[in-house]
Amino acid sequence: MQNQANKLKDIVKNDITKPSHTKFVAITSGKGGVGKSTVSANMANILAKNGYKVALFDADIGLANLDVILNVRINKNILHVLKGECPLSEIIVPVSKNLILIPGESGDEILKYSDQFIFERFFDETAMLDDLDFVIVDTGAGIGGHIQLFLEAADEVIVVTVPDPAAITDAYATIKVTSKIKNNLHLILNMVRNEKEAKLIFEKIQKVAMSNIGDDLELNLIGKLPEDKLIAKSIKQRTLFTNDSPNSLASMDMKRIVNNLVYKLERKVLKDGVSRSFGSFFKRLIEQF
Repeated sequence: MQNQANKLKDIVKNDITKPSHTKFVAITSGKGGVGKSTVSANMANILAKNGYKVALFDADIGLANLDVILNVRINKNILHVLKGECPLSEIIVPVSKNLILIPGESGDEILKYSDQFIFERFFDETAMLDDLDFVIVDTGAGIGGHIQLFLEAADEVIVVTVPDPAAITDAYATIKVTSKIKNNLHLILNMVRNEKEAKLIFEKIQKVAMSNIGDDLELNLIGKLPEDKLIAKSIKQRTLFTNDSPNSLASMDMKRIVNNLVYKLERKVLKDGVSRSFGSFFKRLIEQF
């Protein structure tokens, strides 16, 4: 296993990645059931509707469900590509204009089936995704090691939680662990009654974070989503609430979240000017093993 990892890292070091402007946004949570995947799918949908080329990368290990939320059928995922069973183009699922789904697998599984030739071919194939503006990475819930791999490789990390005390506690645990690899994190409060409740919960989390983590962490409330029957209905119907009710409070809140995210990313690009591509994202994953 160690020899495989070393060979793959050599590939990474020797490869010169074609510059790309893709931004990678990881959506995570402290526990399941807080609407993380629904947030991921609808965020990607709004970005696509705004003219950005977007991919949803399902990296929720064992509980991958974006295909259900998007009402599409998948037969193979990225692990099949890395095992040499099919090309990357075969697993990509068109969802709507400007939006595709990339069924994913865990970072742990990637090395189990890795092969130098297949990886080299895989990196060549990822060039077909170089025109993407955004990749929304829907990670698993919790603080597992494979989840942290995706969070570290991403450009931005958004933690989703709800007003439930247990969910808030788990969200803080995620923030605390992730603060060791990222000093800038975003928070979305889902299923809140109003903006006041969202701000109160955020301020409590921020206060605890300041006391225990310190000033090095910059925690931002990037937005909130209401407790809305329209969202629950869309989940049951396997549709997106941002399509079903584009002028609803929930959709307007999601549009504000997307606007806040785009604004922060545009400012960050001006500061660092770092290029990104889907291939380089996987290279960053491999480098962490």
